[in-house]
Amino acid sequence: MGAPDPALGPEAADLPSLGAGQGARILLVDDDPVYLMLTSHALAQAGFEVTTAADGQSALDAASREGFDALLLDALLPDLDGFEVCRRLRGNPAHEHLPVLMITGRDDDPSIARAYDVGATDFLVKTTQFTLLIGRVQYMLRGAQTRAELERSKQRLARAQSLARMGSCSWRAVEGRLSAPFLISPEALTVLGFDLEDRVTIRRALRRVMAADRRGLIRLLTQAARQQAPMRADIGLALPDGRRRVIHVDAEPEGLDAQGALQYTGVIQDFTDRRQAEDRIRHLADFDPLTGLPNRRQIIWRAERALDAARVQQHRMALLLVDLDRFKLINDTLGHGMGDDLLVEAARRLRDCVRHVDQLHEGALQDAHARSHRQYEAVGRLGGDEFVALLPEIGSLEDAQRIAQRMLEALRRPILLDGQECFVTASIGVCLYPEEGDSVVDLLRNADVAMYAAKAQGRNAAIPFTPGLSTQARERLNLETALHKALERGELFLCYQPALDTTTSRIVGAEALMRWRRDEHDIMPADFIPLAEESGLIVPMTEWALTQVARQVKRWEQRLGFAGTVAMNMPARMLRRTDLVDFIESVTDEAGISPRRLKLEITETSLMDQVDQVLQTLQQLRSLGVKISIDDFGTGYSSLAYLTRHPISELKIDRSFVQRLGVDSRSNAVVAAVIAMSRALDLRVVAEGVETRRQMEILQFLGCTQMQGYHFAHPLDPPDFEGFHAAVHRRPMGKWGSDA
Repeated sequence: MGAPDPALGPEAADLPSLGAGQGARILLVDDDPVYLMLTSHALAQAGFEVTTAADGQSALDAASREGFDALLLDALLPDLDGFEVCRRLRGNPAHEHLPVLMITGRDDDPSIARAYDVGATDFLVKTTQFTLLIGRVQYMLRGAQTRAELERSKQRLARAQSLARMGSCSWRAVEGRLSAPFLISPEALTVLGFDLEDRVTIRRALRRVMAADRRGLIRLLTQAARQQAPMRADIGLALPDGRRRVIHVDAEPEGLDAQGALQYTGVIQDFTDRRQAEDRIRHLADFDPLTGLPNRRQIIWRAERALDAARVQQHRMALLLVDLDRFKLINDTLGHGMGDDLLVEAARRLRDCVRHVDQLHEGALQDAHARSHRQYEAVGRLGGDEFVALLPEIGSLEDAQRIAQRMLEALRRPILLDGQECFVTASIGVCLYPEEGDSVVDLLRNADVAMYAAKAQGRNAAIPFTPGLSTQARERLNLETALHKALERGELFLCYQPALDTTTSRIVGAEALMRWRRDEHDIMPADFIPLAEESGLIVPMTEWALTQVARQVKRWEQRLGFAGTVAMNMPARMLRRTDLVDFIESVTDEAGISPRRLKLEITETSLMDQVDQVLQTLQQLRSLGVKISIDDFGTGYSSLAYLTRHPISELKIDRSFVQRLGVDSRSNAVVAAVIAMSRALDLRVVAEGVETRRQMEILQFLGCTQMQGYHFAHPLDPPDFEGFHAAVHRRPMGKWGSDA
């Protein structure tokens, strides 16, 4: 560079020497001719090739014609300002990464922000200190150069990753036959399990290939050489230390050498981890992670192929849908960990009942000569406690039922969980092709219908599908749909059955009983209450009933001076709610009655479900004043332990014992024992289902005086209950029936 130009002033002596910007092409845009001349001269002295433009449009035209390494752009131009020029340039992919230095006489924050918003690389306030300007340009060019190098490195890295070359090798093929020399890199030696000093021939390398893959690999190498085609293969290796590895070989022909041999060059990569990951992903996609059984997706895939074979070969196939009975009780009582252990053991037992085949994936070759349709046979887990057994070929319904019975017997054996014996049964639905369905969807649906029929008949059974079961299932579904709307339509109502003290002939309470009137027809509680419990509708129905009972008690207090308690059944699902106590308290407060006026009737089975939580809830209810009665006593667990542990105030003798009084001496003995035990534990005892005078008199003789049943009154709607209450209280006090 020559001496500094005196016209540039003393700063010219400090201009940097040629460096990062040497030879770079700069487009300088400014409408001030003096500044344009001075700046252009300074840049040229610094070694840049400078092209100038006096307005925005000229700058755009120049940029479109020529390629520049950087753009110095005045922000204020007469036609298109620098901001608009920069914005348009950035809209062109060719100038997406062009370094742009915005130069302006303004140093306000909005201008700076706007410059960066339109894509400027840097911003500089106009100055005659050209050292600063040139330094800024050089810094900007170095950044652009670094970005370009990073882009090239990124492309090289992407290429390297795509090839994943772990080691290289080469060999020759003469007339389609492998020939020496076999050249292999140190990295490839390590992949094949050799030491670096080992001398490896093709024959020695092939000995490392697993016997099952060796013949196929030689055939592939020979075929590729004859066709002068690329060779790619995944190969299993058996290393001397006992390890099993999977390698990927990728080789291409390089052409003929001077001797006419075909030269192959390729790479060897250890694919073991990748193959294991792929196998794991495939296994997770097709198999249940807990039990290891085929999952829903895999078992349906198998069933579809087995069904295709059954159509072609015209034989029967069967699906057995297995659902564990009362698994939720075990899961909630012993914990989810124990529940998982039980599922694993149940899955193992079910699998042992059939000719179970594990490893069969969608990617497997479908060779009719290599695979029989019987290899689809398996037990799969559909989800939760539900399993399905696929029998690809079955002779008759009796054969399928024999396998189902084998499963039931296998599950009946005790299961040891953490030192504790547990027992589990199952309900099984059996469905055959072609009799009960022509598709997997139909077969599964019908097997499900049969399985629920088995549950309805008492569980621990296998039921074959029949068309009548499908009709029942549709009716059940229609009933459940109608039950969802029963509350909002006002179809549910309560009846009240009086409970009397037969020594005074006075009403001491009542039991609220839910009824459903649909389309002018009464639905029996036995038909809709179990359905409500199963679907969860029992919760809003019970909440509604509690609210109605509290309000009714208040009305009877005002109209009749009624001072008794009103009982209602409390399902197990409600007892497990943590907000039950708060709900009852809010209901009684809203109605303006004492919680002591309510009595909750619970079954013995409910007490066994989530024992600690239920105990805590019952203790809180007793503190609130709510009375607790055990309904249908003697028909459930009948454990004396819970009678002393839980805050119970009353036992209700089940109607099944009451109805046999005077007929079966054993019923008399059971009732007498319950009454005696109640007295010893200071519990009230109530007999339900009293229908005859004889039953009443025996109960009185045995010491039970509080009763309810048709002998006294049927369940009554509120107005009829009020009439019955008035009639009873017009009678003189004394033993019931003494005035008859």
